[in-house]
Amino acid sequence: MLNITDVSLHLNSSRSSCRLLQPLWDYLLLHHLPLISSPFLPVFLAFFSYFFISIPFTVLDVLGDRLPFFHQYKIQPDRRPTLKMMARCLMVAVYNNLVFVLPAVLIGMFILPAPVLPNIAPTVYEVFTDGLAALLLFDTQYYIWHVVHHKHPQLYRWVHAIHHAYPSPFSWSTQQLSIPELMTVGFWSNLDPILLKCHPFTTWCVTVFSLWLSVEDHIGYDLPWALNHLVPFGLLGGAPAHDMHHQKPSSNYAPFFCHWDRIFGTAVPVEKTVKRYYAQPA
Repeated sequence: MLNITDVSLHLNSSRSSCRLLQPLWDYLLLHHLPLISSPFLPVFLAFFSYFFISIPFTVLDVLGDRLPFFHQYKIQPDRRPTLKMMARCLMVAVYNNLVFVLPAVLIGMFILPAPVLPNIAPTVYEVFTDGLAALLLFDTQYYIWHVVHHKHPQLYRWVHAIHHAYPSPFSWSTQQLSIPELMTVGFWSNLDPILLKCHPFTTWCVTVFSLWLSVEDHIGYDLPWALNHLVPFGLLGGAPAHDMHHQKPSSNYAPFFCHWDRIFGTAVPVEKTVKRYYAQPA
């Protein structure tokens, strides 16, 4: 029979085996506590994820048909972003973060209580399930918000029209957002993990992953190894769906997933629409 000590050791061993992230979390707590406890960390994670994920696609856009292997996957091959367009989008993102996002975080520091970081890391399963729940909740919120702003002409003109400045999106246009839209997205991104009681590590993973999905939505390339092709059952819309939204704004409202567009009949058959668009003059 197992005595109490044996049972305790067994439970601790089982708990440790489920906490594959615990050594990493312990390292962060021990060596980088000021960084990971800073309220500015999510802002920097979001901006630099957007920045560094966009760079490879900038190379593709600049070189264009000189990289035929990649250019064959361009959804609108006759529309190519210029360096000036890219720089303008980047400057909008920098301006929005410096003038609005960072001051909002500073104000929040004086209003909200300082976050308390747990000693225990999340399990890999918790990161996946809680992260998926946060993405699904955000997807629902943005779908509703997106439909409302497209159906209401004044709201569209005042809030969302800036994002549709380019009918052929490219990576840097991901953050081509008005202040109200940026602050709304930021509010949900901060509130949803709190409502779902996500571990801070999970929240950071969701931040980086959602930025990856957002940039991938805007790259303008239907790459066969993109997540919308790797995830089964067509659950993710990816670049083809969002590119069609910029060509046909009354469709494909959801930012990441496809279920709400399918349920409410706002999904556009991407392949047929792309072929029809190619038949039109540039």
